[in-house]
Amino acid sequence: MMGQDRQLWAGMLAHLKTQYPALCRQWFEEIEPIGIDGGVVRLRTLTTIHRDYLQRQCLDAFNDAARTVSKMLLSVLFLGPDDPLPRVPPRRADGHGAEIKPSVLEPQHATSNGVHPALERAARGAGAAATPSPAAPVWALTSTPTRPDTDSLVINPDYSFDHFVVGPSNRLAHAAAVAVGNSPGRAYNPFFVHGGVGLGKTHLLQAICLKIKEFQPQTRIYYTSCEGFMTQFMDAVQAGEMSAFRHRFRDVDLLVIDDIHFLAKRERTQEEFFHTFNSLYQAHKQIVLSSDAAPEEIPDLEERLVSRFKWGLVTKVEPPCYETRVAILKNKARIRGMTLPDDVACYVAGKIDSNIRELEGVITKLQVLASVEQRPVDMGLATSALGEPPPKTDKQVQIQTIIAAVTDFYGVKITDLQSKRRQRSIALPRQVCMYLARRHTRYSLEEIGGYFGGRDHTTVMHAVRTVEERRELDSDFAHVVVSLESQIKNEIA
Repeated sequence: MMGQDRQLWAGMLAHLKTQYPALCRQWFEEIEPIGIDGGVVRLRTLTTIHRDYLQRQCLDAFNDAARTVSKMLLSVLFLGPDDPLPRVPPRRADGHGAEIKPSVLEPQHATSNGVHPALERAARGAGAAATPSPAAPVWALTSTPTRPDTDSLVINPDYSFDHFVVGPSNRLAHAAAVAVGNSPGRAYNPFFVHGGVGLGKTHLLQAICLKIKEFQPQTRIYYTSCEGFMTQFMDAVQAGEMSAFRHRFRDVDLLVIDDIHFLAKRERTQEEFFHTFNSLYQAHKQIVLSSDAAPEEIPDLEERLVSRFKWGLVTKVEPPCYETRVAILKNKARIRGMTLPDDVACYVAGKIDSNIRELEGVITKLQVLASVEQRPVDMGLATSALGEPPPKTDKQVQIQTIIAAVTDFYGVKITDLQSKRRQRSIALPRQVCMYLARRHTRYSLEEIGGYFGGRDHTTVMHAVRTVEERRELDSDFAHVVVSLESQIKNEIA
């Protein structure tokens, strides 16, 4: 590329980071700009998955970045690693002999002759002034790369196995999904994963698709939701196009359907899916399904479907434990190119224990707040993101107050807590101190560990997790912790 083109691309990245922080990913830096021609900024992506994701999820933002930075009506065209460059006719002169520059697009009024959709969008965005006359010529792009079926769901490149955090709650489901990705149609067929909302089921489904596409790029994959299947079925029935519908869902190598539990009470749709399932299974094609409930727990689901869903492997994902939540937060931040301090990750993981989707929502909010306020991610920003009041500057809980309350209750000395002794009579009060310090002070994990014999942050994280788990299982212990918290708050009241 010429220097000016490189400058445009650098400006586009900067614009995306400031105006669309939640959209940005670290792999944007690996997109290769390959020049501007005919008013089109051409960008080469790492894979066809990246290309399709950008085309369907990020096109408007990239177009805005190109136009804002260049001050011209440019459009962005995403190309896969093997997509040929489109051919654009050379510059011409208009009726008055004035040259039309390639960086300014002439709007088009037809799309049936191979015009790339990005050019049409650019024309529409130009407003009334850009409305073409009936005689206006159309610039066509040939060899346009194939786009994914718009009825299928977009696959997110972030949802790979490399970015899936494995923990006790999802270890079996992850191992099974990897096996399916390595040997589709042979390992576990069908593969049925179920669990609560936002626990990583969709991540596993898309990771299977990405894995298969990486090593078997010619594999025909159809990934959709149960709602998408039902909608397309009803549309096909009304339009009398059942043959096309069956071809779309049965002539594939891998069928992936999310939220299959929505088949409940849909008798006609269940009948059609039953035959679709049989057709694929008998042809040794892989079927992957996800649900909020186990097959036998889906209400009003035909017994024959329940039986078939259990032919392969049924596995469950559980809510992640504290340590896994911390790892998930740091992984999500790394994907977005964010620096997430350990104390912030631990703080958020301690506050949100329901599902991964909420954790990702906090990461998005932190990224936006950091961009808007032009400040690094810290504990103050984290409390703002979670909607909690800022900490008071006076009458803060001190670790010394916590240590005094705990040592008095358990009858131990502060020197014991700071020693290397691991007897249960010492270890438990030490863990309670660390837990209370984490919850009621602004000190970092490293600072808390420093108060107890110079222990590192992982020891503090383990202590917090241990106390949390014991509180849930032991009501007497939970009462002790609550009493200590009340005593500490009374000390500073």
